[in-house]
Amino acid sequence: MPQKKSELIALLVDGDNAQASLLKPIIEEVSKYGKVTIRRIYGDWTSTGMSSWKKVVNDVSFTPIQKFSYTTGKNSTDSSLIIDAMDILYAGNVDGFCIVSSDSDYTGLAKRIREEGIFVMGIGEKKTPAAFVQSCEIFTFIETIAGEQKAAAQERVTPSRKVAAPAAPKADPEIINKAFEASESEEEDAYVSTVGSQIRRLDPSFDVRSFGYRTLTQLLKKTNGYEVFYKESNGDRQPMVRRARGK
Repeated sequence: MPQKKSELIALLVDGDNAQASLLKPIIEEVSKYGKVTIRRIYGDWTSTGMSSWKKVVNDVSFTPIQKFSYTTGKNSTDSSLIIDAMDILYAGNVDGFCIVSSDSDYTGLAKRIREEGIFVMGIGEKKTPAAFVQSCEIFTFIETIAGEQKAAAQERVTPSRKVAAPAAPKADPEIINKAFEASESEEEDAYVSTVGSQIRRLDPSFDVRSFGYRTLTQLLKKTNGYEVFYKESNGDRQPMVRRARGK
């Protein structure tokens, strides 16, 4: 459910808390919300743990930021990324940020960016603490991105053979009800896009792909108690949703 696109986005990756193999898909995901102009990966590039990043960093035009680990058990990557993010914020060169990490240490940074009215997105594993997730306007789980990549790879290998996918979890009807009520017009209907924006405000990590759908419209068509219809607006057919009649 991409919101209105930000014009320019800074993509900052914590190399200690992200997967190098998913860097290209991550860029594609962030590009749904704007043009990724600043691209930086932070870590100790002298360590063996960063070797996987070295193979892909140049392919996707990222700038590696070196941070030496001066003390055992201490991570200097976090502070370096945070300082850079604040410098970029005050320079006013971007309209949004994406922080790639599963580390709760970036919670304060995300909150600070939002206080400036700037779009902030997070990408991390499902183990990411709720505090960081809720501090972002949008939070996408890396498992969702990885799942899409795996499905696409399987389709390329065996395009004619369909394999039954495991049953996807059901979307929480409570969050859909709350989002619809907040979006409902006097005509007792709502634009699907507006409902989607309200859902993101309630839960930044809500992602229709987690439930086996590609769009919110598809999910709402399968949600009990609702029905989707279309309304002509300036020559375009806009998807709308309302309570199912008779229910």
